[in-house]
Amino acid sequence: MPRDYVTKILKARVYDVARETPLELAPKLSARIGADVWLKREDLQPVFSFKLRGAYNKLASLEPEERARGVIASSAGNHAQGVALAARRLGTRALIVMPETAPRIKVDAVERLGAEVLLAGDTYDGAKEKAEALAAERGMVLIPPYDDEHVIAGQGTVGMEIVRQQGEAFDAIFVSVGGGGLIAGIAAYIKALWPDTRIVGVEPEDTPTLHAALAAGERVVLDQVGTFADGVAVKQIGAEPFRIARECIDEVVLVSTDEICAAIKDIFEDTRSIAEPAGALAVAGLKRYVEREGAGGGRLAAVVSGANVNFDRLRHIAQRAQLGEQREILLAVTIPERPGSLLRFCELIGRRAITEFNYRYADDAAAHIFVGVEISDAGSDKRALVEALERDGYPVLDLTDNEMAKLHVRYMVGGHAPGELDEVLYRFDFPERPGALMHFLTRMGCRPWNISMFHYRNHGSDYGRVLIGLQVPQAERGDFQSFLDQVGYDYRDETANPAYRLFLR
Repeated sequence: MPRDYVTKILKARVYDVARETPLELAPKLSARIGADVWLKREDLQPVFSFKLRGAYNKLASLEPEERARGVIASSAGNHAQGVALAARRLGTRALIVMPETAPRIKVDAVERLGAEVLLAGDTYDGAKEKAEALAAERGMVLIPPYDDEHVIAGQGTVGMEIVRQQGEAFDAIFVSVGGGGLIAGIAAYIKALWPDTRIVGVEPEDTPTLHAALAAGERVVLDQVGTFADGVAVKQIGAEPFRIARECIDEVVLVSTDEICAAIKDIFEDTRSIAEPAGALAVAGLKRYVEREGAGGGRLAAVVSGANVNFDRLRHIAQRAQLGEQREILLAVTIPERPGSLLRFCELIGRRAITEFNYRYADDAAAHIFVGVEISDAGSDKRALVEALERDGYPVLDLTDNEMAKLHVRYMVGGHAPGELDEVLYRFDFPERPGALMHFLTRMGCRPWNISMFHYRNHGSDYGRVLIGLQVPQAERGDFQSFLDQVGYDYRDETANPAYRLFLR
């Protein structure tokens, strides 16, 4: 069966609009994981996604009478852009139905390409239902995003290029999976020429569309899908992709949101380009596979399938990347509510960088701190830190894999303090280097000023922005001012700030 598609792929009409994208070695990632990792750069297409290939091949196959009726498609964004550009190139009217959750960057891109956009449904499947109804109502030709031989053949040209660009077979090729068109086309071509090369699909843990179908032995409909990797947010694998998958795909690897974010960072560090979450799935799966199998110098390829990411998602991606790399842990640590306990806590942390520190005074007995710490590895270094804290009498709760803590609690540590604290509030710029907090606490020494609030998050700049509340009686404000001058950090008094008085005092 794979050979049935080889001819279709060789004859596919894609290069009127698509370009042959490079297959590039990722030197930093390769060195870190101990394998030769190659990236197929589909993010460099004119619409920043592989979807253009299948869309154009499908439209080019239509009869003139069909093109005259206009085309309609449903898409979370990338297929939409492919259809819009293909329709413009072929002089065909296009209507694109996109889910209401589609990133604005993708909606704007489709409109700029001259297509009409209609938003309908919360997910791709809702948009698909609307598109099918409109196609029947208006007599337009429906352009499927993945469940079509011409679309699959167009996407399969990615596999054809990989073979042409590399004379030597890969040990494994990793491909993101949504509806299955891309992996079906690549798998059919690769397995016909390099039958020993493993074809590995990669899906988010909250959208295991193909994984669930292969486990069940038939296509299944997921009750719900995650939307972080919106480009693969599909509830059911396509019928034709699933038929190919059962014969040509070796396995499906599932990855977490944190692992996807880490993969986006990996791609950026090697290429200086920013993949969208669905576009980085293959790299995340490759890393999970190597961790499980131990590649031992293998030759691996991953398809970077798209780069249509909203700018406002980058902060979330950056925050989760270190967790995905297993270079940061999040801990809830309970320490005694007395002067000097925070200094002792920092001594136990040692030279490890603190990436986040959130705390608000609640009572005189104990302080509960939400802290992020950079570690060298998720095994021995993490165990050593937790054991050191617990030996010194600090109860520790590991929140690294606690989704609620990562999404919400880290931003909610705070609130009003009970009673009158003689509290002053200052905003500081700490040098972003290990020991900066220790320097501050050591300078404060044995003075009886209790830290009643602390908020810090590493933002990757030269200076960390820190908000600190301290209990300083009126009679000691002069000594406190002298301390501020001696510590040498830029600061601003925020005690009179109305936001502080409304929400924190």
